[in-house]
Amino acid sequence: MTLSSGFAAGAIAFCLILGLGGARVKIAAQQQVNNEVTLPRPDRASGMTLTQALAGRRSVREFSSHQLTQAQLGQLLWAAQGVTSSDNKRTAPSAGVLYPLELYVALSSGLYYYQPSAHVLERRTSTDLRRAITRAAYGQDAVAGAAAIFIIAADFQRTARKYGERAPRYVYLEAGHAAQNLLLQAVALGLGAVPIGAFDDEQAGKALALTPPQRIVYMIATGYPR
Repeated sequence: MTLSSGFAAGAIAFCLILGLGGARVKIAAQQQVNNEVTLPRPDRASGMTLTQALAGRRSVREFSSHQLTQAQLGQLLWAAQGVTSSDNKRTAPSAGVLYPLELYVALSSGLYYYQPSAHVLERRTSTDLRRAITRAAYGQDAVAGAAAIFIIAADFQRTARKYGERAPRYVYLEAGHAAQNLLLQAVALGLGAVPIGAFDDEQAGKALALTPPQRIVYMIATGYPR
């Protein structure tokens, strides 16, 4: 198995972001063109060290009501799946450079899909799906109270075409890489986050209206610690 990524170019930089300015704002409809939101460029220069982010990483399950800024959302999404090189390699390693992961975020203003190459969010619905996602996650308080729920889905067939029966292993490993990137970035931004693995696969997929071959493999509940 060969894991290729833009790690050398940018995977360490993702966790060096301590604070991004701006008011805590929701993504508003008037800020969108054709249901797309162009995110602020990721900050690759300022913030805490990797070792500080590692030392500070803890699961946070209680959040305040504050919403995340666009800059924070963009930084977290980029940390998980952002493009870090001219040949479109990303922050997280991927077997065969196939990138089977698809990243979504559920906010009070709707469900959004992240396009790594353009660093934009595409709004899939203006309905707040966080309650439905919470029900799929067996009513976990951390999911219910999160300002943002990041959802990692995967197209297993994309990896299986090359790696056959070993594809699920590689996809799950890759989801773990992406989730850890996001968790460390949350620490560096002064946010709290907790990975969620307990959810009803079918119910969660229906809540997001995902169609095969995509399947949800991981969630990360995120917000301001309370």
